[in-house]
Amino acid sequence: MRSIEAKTFSGYGGLLQTHLPKPKPAEGRALVRVTAAGVTPLDHTILSGGHPRATAPLVLGNEGAGVIEDAGDSGLAVGSRVMFTGPYGVRENGAWQEWLLVKPDDLALVPDAIDDVVAASLPVAWLTAQITLTLAGFEPGMTVLAPGIGGSVGNATCQLARAKGAGKVLSTAGSAAKAARARELGFEHVVDLSAEGLADGVRRITDGKGVDIVIESIGGSVTSEALTSLGPGGVLITLGYSAGRRTMIDVTDLIWKRARMEGFSLFAQSPAVVATAWQDILSLIASGSVKPIVERVYPLAEAGEALRHLIEDRPFGKVILTT
Repeated sequence: MRSIEAKTFSGYGGLLQTHLPKPKPAEGRALVRVTAAGVTPLDHTILSGGHPRATAPLVLGNEGAGVIEDAGDSGLAVGSRVMFTGPYGVRENGAWQEWLLVKPDDLALVPDAIDDVVAASLPVAWLTAQITLTLAGFEPGMTVLAPGIGGSVGNATCQLARAKGAGKVLSTAGSAAKAARARELGFEHVVDLSAEGLADGVRRITDGKGVDIVIESIGGSVTSEALTSLGPGGVLITLGYSAGRRTMIDVTDLIWKRARMEGFSLFAQSPAVVATAWQDILSLIASGSVKPIVERVYPLAEAGEALRHLIEDRPFGKVILTT
């Protein structure tokens, strides 16, 4: 079968199209014919040698969609359309190939109204957004900040919070053009970081009150600025580090505001938590309350260019591979 394998963790040049044996049905796994796969910042982190649990050679791809070819003990019917995320592309081969063995707990059925490309764009970003909002104690009327409106987690968090009745939903954009694009799509409160600091923008939009919740997936200086943007009793959940692993915080932002800051890993969530999150997400998609954004689709053979486009061009929306 065709696959895109990282022979070495040495940047885009380490990716090669190879032919690997098709996986054989195995106990505790369903065999999925992959039709579409997501491209995420995690793929770049791994390809750059930045993930301690990943070893080369490795087929990347942490999320995808496809059709069950052998159901195993999943309880699903052969031919069912499914989407998935899990340790794939990190601790074992991932979705950038034509077939993949997936644990039943990692599978979710794809509704008929959602095509495979959109389905492949959902698992990492939308599950992360839904679960972190729940962990942060979101309630209607709260003010939510999710930096990175063009990124998958930032955008999903903003859409979900808005659909669930947030008082205000704030985000950021790295350029005036991206901020304008966000406004065209109905995102009202976007701080243009090329013209204004994040904390200054939040103070302006919230009349100095700050936000109740921050879901922060960027890292670096954005984390410290987002922490400064919290209001009294606020919660910040951090889960990414594409802008850097280190930041410097003012501890009084935690102490004086009686705030809370914690990390999040999608891998650590229980099947029950994930299943509940899928119910909430899919009902909102079905009702039209939220709309996943796919910016570009590449063929599998162009995975390296797709990843470069995601990381260097910073598009507005998801980048997807099709097999």
